[in-house]
Amino acid sequence: MSELWAHALTWADVDPARHSFEMDAVAAEELAGLVVPLLPSAEVAREDRWRSLEPVTEFLAGRYGRWVCGWNWSVGEGDVDGGVVEVWCCSSDSVTTPGATAPLVVEALQEWRGWLEDLAERFAALAPPENTAMSSADHWYWGRACTRLVTVVADRTQAESGWYGHCMQVLRWFLAYNGIDEGQAQKIVEGAVGGRFGTWIAPDVPVVDALSSRFARGVGEIR
Repeated sequence: MSELWAHALTWADVDPARHSFEMDAVAAEELAGLVVPLLPSAEVAREDRWRSLEPVTEFLAGRYGRWVCGWNWSVGEGDVDGGVVEVWCCSSDSVTTPGATAPLVVEALQEWRGWLEDLAERFAALAPPENTAMSSADHWYWGRACTRLVTVVADRTQAESGWYGHCMQVLRWFLAYNGIDEGQAQKIVEGAVGGRFGTWIAPDVPVVDALSSRFARGVGEIR
């Protein structure tokens, strides 16, 4: 289901300021209990890895919002590919007994939420002051932001598999955070990155510097 596909999430979908979420130990245990009957058997998970967890994702999205769709976006070639969640591997390996798997789902959800909250803090710290008209100083802010965000996403994804998909998404999210609409954000990011990232490899410093400069220029063209 495309509406539950993590790659399709926008900043409006995942912004922690718009979607409250608190999870203490009691709530985590309660949620795990609700997840148990939705889990596939280990055999089904191995045979149908791409769809076996849809009931879990649908339930979580209905309860908390679409932002949860990245709960199983694990590092490397997992259920989604090229994500940041480390506690969950993939349906074919992480699904065992319902009693053991359900708490792992909750832990993965909390890890994903922690990443979104971390990004929100980074966005606030990296945003140009007061979103003023583009100047040489603002150009520096946008370029710095791109460099920092590419670096942190490459680190969190371990630059494994198709990591750059989420990296480009995070750059679009940052632009949206700063009031740039999705269509313009897409053009800016595609113009800056443009196939310059590779699978299973983090970009070197010259590559990041060059794309950060293009990113800043792209923002400048619309401001």
